[in-house]
Order: sequence, then structure tokens, then C-alpha cells
Amino acid sequence: MTQERKQEFTLKITQANKTQMITILYEITIDYLEEAMDEISIGKKEEGLNSLMKAQNCLDELIRSVNLHTDLGKTLHKLYIFSKKELIASGASFSLHRIWRVKQNFRALHEAYLELEKKDDSEPMMGNTQKVYAGLTYGKNSLNEDVTAVSMNRGLMA
Repeated sequence: MTQERKQEFTLKITQANKTQMITILYEITIDYLEEAMDEISIGKKEEGLNSLMKAQNCLDELIRSVNLHTDLGKTLHKLYIFSKKELIASGASFSLHRIWRVKQNFRALHEAYLELEKKDDSEPMMGNTQKVYAGLTYGKNSLNEDVTAVSMNRGLMA
């Protein structure tokens, strides 16, 4: 994953509520799966395994965050466990089909969570974060971002 993409995810995370955090985790997982498929398909097996491990780390976070006291949570947990097993097996056999199947499941979940985001108007999980203003200024084709530092003490307040 490029440094620019990591920064994009970091910015999204600082402004996300609980539902959006899950959506972002799905996006990160999908990116790592696509990266793994690309690397394995051109023979870069070590890099592909590294991307698969990063996708599995995202899956581990999703598994830990599931509420197992609801039927939906139990179903999602089973799906995450199945996906984890598929990724482990694909890492051993370098099966692009297994990775693709997991990626398709995550795309469907991502779409569902995008719909849930529309109904969730809760506050962002992180407070006291920097404000980022982006827009087309001073030029027709240039995007300028401005970060305002309100305080040196920022981030999740516990």
C-alpha cells in the first residue's frame, strides 16, 4: 500500500464513527487482498504473503470487534473465521481464486456498511483531532490542503 493511501486512511479514521470504522477496515482489507493477488500473479510470492498477512491482521481486528450477543454478530463472526481460514489456505497454496472469493465477500459487506453509514449520524470516535480543509484553491487543477493545529494534545481522549 502506498504511503499516500495510508495517509488517506489515517485521515478517514480520525473523522470516523463506529460504522465508518468498520467500512474503512473493509476497504483496507480489500486493498491488501488486491495487492496480494497482483503480487502473487506476477511471481512475487513473498510480497504477496506479506500483503495476505496484513489482510489477516485486519480480519483479526474485525473478529475482535464483533458483538457475539446478536444473531448478526454471530453470522459475521462465522464469515470472518471462514475468510481467515481461506486466506491461510491461499497463503499455503498461492490460490488466487480463494483470495478473490474472500475479496468478493468483503466487497458485498463494504456495500452493506456504506448503506448503514447513511443511517448512522453518531459522532466521530476520535475527538480533539486536527481539522483538515481541502479544496480547489489558487489554481484550476491544484488541490491544497490546510491542517489547523488547534492544540498539540490531540487524538482519542480516554
